[in-house]
Amino acid sequence: MGFDAAKVAEILGGEKVLGQRVESLADLHGVVARGLPLQALEETARRVAGNSRAVTALKDRLVPRATRSRRTRLKVTESERVERLARLMAIAEEVWENEEDARAFMNEPHALLNGKPPLELAETELGARRVEHLLMKLEYGLPV
Repeated sequence: MGFDAAKVAEILGGEKVLGQRVESLADLHGVVARGLPLQALEETARRVAGNSRAVTALKDRLVPRATRSRRTRLKVTESERVERLARLMAIAEEVWENEEDARAFMNEPHALLNGKPPLELAETELGARRVEHLLMKLEYGLPV
């Protein structure tokens, strides 16, 4: 199970926000390497977190509010964090086959993740890998 770059781009806000069509991993890498528009953070947080309080908290964790108020584009490291979260959401949506169940999975503590919600682990690359590994096992019915 991999991830679909176009699906990740859709979660980031699609062509309207990204300024180009994303059809491949190379396209996705290009938009992230240039720095995502600030609106991509908004779109991703809304998709992953759901309610407005959770959206604000997530945005503040990913990119501090003061930083957001000064810029229209994210730095590469910030863009990578946002893309990582969008990628996990895309995989979760593939596994759960709908946005609401994927959002619930991302936000609820999970026993196999030491009682932490996948969203919290997504803050680091290694944590994100753990979530991807769990999603792969769930998708293929492997023992977790």
